[in-house]
Amino acid sequence: MTEEKPEYGDEEAGRTSGSSAVQEGADLTLEERIRRLEQILSSLENDDHTLDEALELFEEGIRHVRTSEELLDSAMLKVEELLDDDGTTRPLDRDEE
Repeated sequence: MTEEKPEYGDEEAGRTSGSSAVQEGADLTLEERIRRLEQILSSLENDDHTLDEALELFEEGIRHVRTSEELLDSAMLKVEELLDDDGTTRPLDRDEE
């Protein structure tokens, strides 16, 4: 019998500061980050949280959004490099905030 690893969908996910370190790991894929963002949103909409818990979840969500943007920017740059006809790279045109 193997011990199962807790899923992000567990009721207590994101409610304590100790769990957020695992959920925000640098090795999460874009898909995992999006799934976690959906769970955070659902939890904030449907569960009762103290102000501190809600702020912690919101901050975690913001970090996932920012990292996801970086992952998408990197993927866009790779696509542009692959589509460049002469094999050289060209700068990525995007609006900087």
